[in-house]
Amino acid sequence: MSVKERDPLSGHETTGHEWNGITELNTRVPRAVWFFIAVTHIWALVYWVLMPAWPLVTTYTKGLLGYDDRERIKQQVLTADAEQAEWTRALATLPAEEIRQDAVLMARVEQTAPALYGDSCAACHGSDAAGGPGFPSLVDGAWLWGGDAGTIMETLRVGINAPHPESRWAQMLAFGETGILTRPQIRTVVDYVQSLSGLDTEAAPDRLAEGETIFAENCASCHGENAKGIQELGAPNLTDDFWIYGGDDASMFTTINLGRQGWMPAWEDRLTVAERMALTLYIQDLGAEQGE
Repeated sequence: MSVKERDPLSGHETTGHEWNGITELNTRVPRAVWFFIAVTHIWALVYWVLMPAWPLVTTYTKGLLGYDDRERIKQQVLTADAEQAEWTRALATLPAEEIRQDAVLMARVEQTAPALYGDSCAACHGSDAAGGPGFPSLVDGAWLWGGDAGTIMETLRVGINAPHPESRWAQMLAFGETGILTRPQIRTVVDYVQSLSGLDTEAAPDRLAEGETIFAENCASCHGENAKGIQELGAPNLTDDFWIYGGDDASMFTTINLGRQGWMPAWEDRLTVAERMALTLYIQDLGAEQGE
């Protein structure tokens, strides 16, 4: 019987393998490893007995506990649907101010409206709702048709210059292209309108007086004699510092010369009443935050 070689330092038997003077020890597997192996095998056996585990031809073993992930998820979905139906019904039927008094409903608005805005509105009005060239800001308080909840809801429903049969309609005439005003007249009325909104203009008083006359004869019917706009017509206020297409000389000349006709889709067929209400409240809150 051969005597196996032992390592002189540890006393462990060696396997007889050696690499560059390093001898492999034939050490035992630690007891802790055997313990965890045994525990995991026992746990696997218990799990197989208690829980669904083995696939069969047309079904699977149910386990003694009868636990069913599919049924559990189905119940969770039904519960979530019932809860959603409850608060969406409230959003669709209650007035905006009453909804604002309900902390639970407003929490739902805060959870759902940002995603709705991002999917439906941000592409035109911007992620911050500040708008851009050709697209109005929703946070500056300069509303074409009005910024109360009922008006915003209606604008969302029917759109602006949209195919919807009840769409809001608004169009700025092309005064230059149609020959109503000459180019010098357009430049004169631009100076006058800029003076109304507080923009710096070096126009002489007689030029501003001429511009006022041109404005009264051609623009006041939509924008009002005081140029503060007429919301029923969707005509913007020209005395503030909010411009959809720009208040500089070139932009205003283009607007008067070629006209403008904005467009907003009607969301009646794409967003529910509850979703439109959530968006309305969210947009109003964005404007209030901007105002602060």
